[in-house]
Amino acid sequence: LNIMSKISYVNGSYVPHAMAAISIDDRGYQFGDGVYEVIYLYQGKMADEDGHLDRLERSLHEMRIPMPVKRSVLQMIIARLIRVNQIATGLVYIQVTRGVAKRDHKWTKQLQPALVITTRHSPVPPAELPEPKTVITVPDQRWERRDIKTIQLLPNCFAKQAAYEAGAFEAWMIDDDGTVTEGSSSNAWIVSENDELITRPATHKILNGITRKTVLKVAEQASLQLVERPFTLAEALKAKEAFLTSATTLVTPIGKIDDAQINQGRAGSIAKQLRIAYIESIGT
Repeated sequence: LNIMSKISYVNGSYVPHAMAAISIDDRGYQFGDGVYEVIYLYQGKMADEDGHLDRLERSLHEMRIPMPVKRSVLQMIIARLIRVNQIATGLVYIQVTRGVAKRDHKWTKQLQPALVITTRHSPVPPAELPEPKTVITVPDQRWERRDIKTIQLLPNCFAKQAAYEAGAFEAWMIDDDGTVTEGSSSNAWIVSENDELITRPATHKILNGITRKTVLKVAEQASLQLVERPFTLAEALKAKEAFLTSATTLVTPIGKIDDAQINQGRAGSIAKQLRIAYIESIGT
């Protein structure tokens, strides 16, 4: 079970999680005007910490929101929160919004960004692959700046809910041209009939997952045939393997897409290899 921590950080204060609160005039609440990051903590070490903080800074820059505190201060806050909540393995959630203001679509530069950080305990994941998951497909209805990790996630929520109601683990979103963009909260990968490891390139069409970037790195180190290009749903249905990556699921195999079995519903060897290599990379 994922268990919320006892203490959270809200705008300069460490408070009991049950008492943590923000203003109803916060633009994150009013407009979804903010960004977030989720960092995986594995046995006391944050996975891809620099990558997540780099992306946080990039998202804020693209949204024209200043960093609420210096990066070094943010790291100190996170370290203290992990310590007071005694978390070894779990998640760190960081959210920054444009701040509190009278409700108005436009904003002024004087706003003070709001910073909220929470943590969550979770069990240590096994290195061996989990059971292959089922994925359904849905139309991609998101805006054109999917590269920004914004808290404005309504289309993603509808996709994830559709998966849940269908008894599936995740939903892959399909663009107007018939290509797979990504999952509602994960990046999408296939292994082609020619043993190519294929994932969509990081453009404005997808969120460049930090786990995705590390998996690309370990795949390159393993001399796998890497290809970054869009792939169609038709290609995915004929793939030797399919899997997804994210900070919360690491590398998770897919055994079924819609009504089609992938690799006879079994986990593939490349997904297994990459999961082990990814977990090992956290400790280095």
